[in-house]
Order: sequence, then C-alpha cells, then structure tokens
Amino acid sequence: MDKMWSGRFSASASSLLDEFNASIMYDRKLYREDIEGSLAHAAMLAKQEILTTEELILITDGLNQVRTEIEADEFEWNISDEDLHMAIEKRLTAIIGDAGKKLHTARSRNDQVAVDFRRYVLRQNLEIVKGLKLLMSEVIVVADKHTQTLIPGMTHLQHAQPINFAFHLGAYLSMFKRDIARFEDSYKRNNISPLGCAALAGTPHNVDRGMTAELLGFDSVSVNCLDTVSDRDFALRDFI
Repeated sequence: MDKMWSGRFSASASSLLDEFNASIMYDRKLYREDIEGSLAHAAMLAKQEILTTEELILITDGLNQVRTEIEADEFEWNISDEDLHMAIEKRLTAIIGDAGKKLHTARSRNDQVAVDFRRYVLRQNLEIVKGLKLLMSEVIVVADKHTQTLIPGMTHLQHAQPINFAFHLGAYLSMFKRDIARFEDSYKRNNISPLGCAALAGTPHNVDRGMTAELLGFDSVSVNCLDTVSDRDFALRDFI
C-alpha cells in the first residue's frame, strides 16, 4: 500500500524522511483501541448498508486475525507504513483483499487518531484510579497498625506537634482521594466519541455516530467536529 500522499511525488521518500515522519514505533501501543474502533466502524457501515454483510464478516475476521498476530508478537511493524493505522489496514487488505480498503469509508485518519488516543487515555485513566484505590487500601492497613505510634509533626522544616503515624498517613489518603476525584471527573467530561467527524467537518455518507459511540462505550458524540479532531488537551486534563 502506497503512502496516502505518495500520488503527489514521482520518487519515493528517503529512509531518513521515513524515520522522521513515522510514529509507528510509538503509536503501535494503541493497536487495541484502533482495532476496536475499526470493528465498531465496520458494524455501523454494514448497518447503514454501506458495507455488505459479507464484507463485514471478512473485515471482522481479518481484524481479529491482525489482533491475534499483534498479541502473539507475529505482526511485522514496518517504519515505511508511518503509523499503526496504515500498518493495520495494509495487513488487513493483504489478508482479505480489496474489502479491507472499504473499511476507511466515511472515516479519516483524523477522527481515527482522535478516537484511538482518546480511548487510550480514558482506559489509562481507569487503570490509574484502580491503582490509587489499591494503594489507599494498603496505606489503611499500615495506618491501622500505627494509631499509637508517635512521630514529630513537622512544619517549616521544624518540629511542631507530636502526631501518630496513622494521622500522618491519613494526609496522603486525602491527597489520593482528591486525585481520584480529578481522574473520575476528567473521565466523565472527556468520554465523548470523535468517530464520524472525518477530516474536520463530517462526512457525506449516512453514518450513525450514536451507534459507534455506544459500541465503544462513549457516553455521547462530540458536538463540533473541527474542535474534536484537533483536540488533544484531554490528555493533559487528567494531570491538572
């Protein structure tokens, strides 16, 4: 499969440009989100009669095979493919033929990147919250053993008041609790689907954005597509 922009040039790109331009060695960790997004997109295209049932079966089986190959460390990641989206589509087309090329109907790499990255951040959000709750439970176990263990309470780098060690640990429990609240609020605010925005202003195809949002676990779809495909600050909001 040629690069998306290859039609503008008569010669192939140099290996140096490939290395500079490629993100595949980094974004391949989003393979799970990319394949899940493609499965939902294909199901929606079939429901809207943009894909046939036979094409949907081919694409679904092909994507599941690609996922199996990746997880078995049998997938060949090639820097000339630029990113994981092109790599997966190239492999899918090699497996099932031209039906694989139809998966990109009514979808741009812009909204594909947006949905992959957003779902990856949301998934990591849940993992961090899970980790914080586990940490809190361990801190509580330690604190319960030290309600009578006295230590000096410090302020301005000086001894201030005697406190027990459980009280000291309780301060960190309060901090972790605030962190969890921030992550949970961020998850709620950012759990919206970019799929269907295409390059930046939607697609002329009769797509069902609500269906793909539901299949992927989003609460709703985004409102303004131009904002959606350019938005990356949700990745920072978790940490502010």
